[in-house]
Amino acid sequence: MSGRNLFATPIGVEFTSALIAGLDARLAGQPPEAIARVEIWVNSARMERNLRAQYLRKEAAFLPRIRPFEAMAHLPDLGGMAQPASDLRLRLHLAQLVGRLLDAAPDLAPRASIWSLADSLANLLSEMHEERVAPEVLQRLNVEGHSEHWQRNLEFIKILRHYFEDNPDLLTQAARQSSLIDRLAQHWQDNPPDHPVIIAGSTGSRGATARLMKAVAGLNHGAVVLPGLDYDLPHDIWQALLSGDGPTGGLTGQDHPQYRLAKFAHDLNVNPWEIPRWIETTPHNENRNRLVSLALRPAPQTDQWLEEGPKLSDPQGALRDVTLIEAETQREEAMSIALGLRHAIEADKRVALICPDRILVRQACAILARWSLYPDDSAGVPLGETATGRFLRHVSDLMLAPLTGEQLLIMLKHPLCHSGGEDRGAHLRRTRKLEQKMRRCLWAFPKRSQIMDWAAEQTDDPDLMIWADWVCRELIDRPVLPQSGAMAEFVRAHIAWAERLAAGPQATTEAEASGALWRQNAGEEALRLMNRLGEEADAAGAVSLRDYRDLFSGILSEALLRNPVRPHADLLIWGPMEARVQGADLVILAGLNEGVWPNSSGADPWLNRAMRAEAGLRLPDRRIGLAAHDFQQALGAQEVWLTRAKRDAESATIPSRWLNRLVNLLRGSSDASRAALSEMTERGAFWLSLAAEIDRPEAQDLKPRAKRPAPKPPADARPKSLSVTRIETLVRDPYAIYARYVLGLYKLGELNALPNAADRGTALHRVLERFVDQCRSAEDFGDLTSARTKLLTMADEVFATDVPWPSAQRMWRAKVVKFADWFVIGELQRRQTQTPELLEAKGSWPIAEIDFTLTGSADRIDRDQNGNLWIYDYKTGSAPTPKQEANFTKQLWLEALMAEAGAFTGKPETVTGHGYLALGKQSDGSNYITADDLRGMYESFLTLIRAYQSPDKGYISRRAVFDQNFDGDYDHLARYGEWDETELPPQEADPE
Repeated sequence: MSGRNLFATPIGVEFTSALIAGLDARLAGQPPEAIARVEIWVNSARMERNLRAQYLRKEAAFLPRIRPFEAMAHLPDLGGMAQPASDLRLRLHLAQLVGRLLDAAPDLAPRASIWSLADSLANLLSEMHEERVAPEVLQRLNVEGHSEHWQRNLEFIKILRHYFEDNPDLLTQAARQSSLIDRLAQHWQDNPPDHPVIIAGSTGSRGATARLMKAVAGLNHGAVVLPGLDYDLPHDIWQALLSGDGPTGGLTGQDHPQYRLAKFAHDLNVNPWEIPRWIETTPHNENRNRLVSLALRPAPQTDQWLEEGPKLSDPQGALRDVTLIEAETQREEAMSIALGLRHAIEADKRVALICPDRILVRQACAILARWSLYPDDSAGVPLGETATGRFLRHVSDLMLAPLTGEQLLIMLKHPLCHSGGEDRGAHLRRTRKLEQKMRRCLWAFPKRSQIMDWAAEQTDDPDLMIWADWVCRELIDRPVLPQSGAMAEFVRAHIAWAERLAAGPQATTEAEASGALWRQNAGEEALRLMNRLGEEADAAGAVSLRDYRDLFSGILSEALLRNPVRPHADLLIWGPMEARVQGADLVILAGLNEGVWPNSSGADPWLNRAMRAEAGLRLPDRRIGLAAHDFQQALGAQEVWLTRAKRDAESATIPSRWLNRLVNLLRGSSDASRAALSEMTERGAFWLSLAAEIDRPEAQDLKPRAKRPAPKPPADARPKSLSVTRIETLVRDPYAIYARYVLGLYKLGELNALPNAADRGTALHRVLERFVDQCRSAEDFGDLTSARTKLLTMADEVFATDVPWPSAQRMWRAKVVKFADWFVIGELQRRQTQTPELLEAKGSWPIAEIDFTLTGSADRIDRDQNGNLWIYDYKTGSAPTPKQEANFTKQLWLEALMAEAGAFTGKPETVTGHGYLALGKQSDGSNYITADDLRGMYESFLTLIRAYQSPDKGYISRRAVFDQNFDGDYDHLARYGEWDETELPPQEADPE
């Protein structure tokens, strides 16, 4: 190996196999130990493992020394260079600096983004080292034409100069790697190695890597092997790629798939088309390679399609093993992919899924799990998505905010909580009972007294009090952490609390001290992460508790865990870079939409495109060009699937630019190319049809669509008592009465601790009840200002004790402020003729005539100067309209009947009027009523109750709901959705 030893493999050749074959050919005739002297540097750890695996599958022999580029940062240095700081330490230190920046400029970004900003700043720092961009270059950037935001960013970036100083404590991995490469290149120039050195699989897109590749290419025993060179690209296109003097790289820029290879060859004064092949091997389909090469021509040269497209050789043969799937939804795409993967595995094929969209990958993996197929996913699983990661994240959330009922049950139900003993089943049983109690009583923020009182009521579980005390001690009475402090203290508190929750109340042995928290792969990796975080925590300095939570979540989301289940050896999921140097019998390129292929890179928060170009940093186009190269290389596989979904979860999608080019070229070139496209689509349609059928039940398994229910229970099973508010439910949705009072079903409360309209109504009712109770006479009011102040003071007191949500306290107080003057003036007017007598009065009225009891609670009953009653009901929103009151809302009329029967005062009364006091609309709907009005209401009420006492009357679902969007508590039981309101219920039904 001598001279400019630059080689390449063509598109469509499996790079790793070709690399081994070419090396074996060059070492032919040498002793077996010769290969042990070969040093091979590869572009990723995954390629290192794959290369070793291929060597191990051969006969027993020596192995070359194989190292990934990332190992360069930790190599020993003869010059005594210190080991670099860990990536975690670097990012924690940068997070401290970013936190100071946000303290000085809070409008720059939310504090929750500290970790993401520190991460992007660390990437910028690494890039500056790799590309040899000194801080002085950034300081000389002309930002006069840019917004103030970029000028301020540039000022902040000046802090990076400390990382370029000769300080071993601030030595980063990128800085050490870049320096070692420069030293190694100089050492090799002065003292050329006497053993072969090969760099394989890299395109030279990073500055430091490119410098190492140039140094190796100049060695007598060196070789650089580029992956996926397009030998079908005409010379004029290569020259166009290299003709630019500016940072955009000529006419086409860096987004062309071959640009990086062309630039590296140009830097070595080599014409790309003259690069020799590493080994003479034939691609899987040379005609397909030429077709794809034409489709991906630079935009200014796409006019060549008109001339060269009709001349394409056998497009149908070129695309015979290519399938195009365009699914309607992402689920259909995932199902088609999973079916294809399963079919290939059953045919003993090696198959690879290449997809940057992790959501689509997860969907396909979930479907594969149906058939117990678990792919070997190179990306692994984010540690934050494992059971251990979620548990630690929940604990970090609890360190910050008050415990809600929802958070309490999330912790208690987690599989790692109380995992230290053998009574895990008892723990789950108690948790379920506690949840039922919490849902019934609507404990938004549980208290120790509530839980302990509930436990004391349960006499059938002797150990329940111990368990309840543990729950209260660890989750309710937990020690309050300081709002700011050393990060190491927060880490220690975090670990200790998580271990206590995982251990349970009766953990006795050391093995039980942390339960199952640190067990299995996820637990072991999480423990290593927490230990590293504790060791490096001093780099973050003092942090707030909220910042610690945000930093921990960011660190946890970036940690990856390999699948602990042994994956299928021939079922692979690769990232685009790993696929660049590996091959499979079937390659599926999935998610071929814009934003995925190429992946939409987020905006750089520190430097815009123009500033990057002026500084000599990498442009965003670089990623597009690399993704295009990966797409071209993958299309050269033996069998290829191209899949996309026309819609994602939010909107319609746009096909990937490269898929679009390929389709457009085929549509316009010739009849043969159009036929090839049609055949690709037909093959895809076959798999889409299978995907549609696999979840479709057989005809014999289909259940008949439910009819609109109107059950008719026996007369003795029907309710004998209802409240006045339930009468409107009986009119509007009789099925709800049937489900609640006949079947005995009731809706459990929501676990989330968000305030709703019912909470607001209850709180405002208590405010008004206290005010009216203390202002029963006009003299109690004083003047308007003092009465208004008294009302607002009572509102503050009630909200402070009964409303646990600070935001709701402020919003509801604003509502009281809005209606305070109107309400006080109205009360003063009512005091001229009426005096409040009963507040929140409860009553019961047995009606012997129909053997039925009517119950109710009146918000307020006043007595006028004639000794007669007035009944009022507070409405926090709008009062019912006259039509609604005449047909549905009978509450005040029924309460008037109850009052006349003596249900509230214990003696017969005369009711003169009633009304709704609508706080939202600030309207007083008081009306006089007559004896004839009440008599008519009484007869109407008797008719209604008698109708539903008849065994022939059915409780129809959603008889007259307020609107179609009404969400009834029992709609799911009635199977609403299989029928609608236009369908009449069955005329006859068996009693239920």
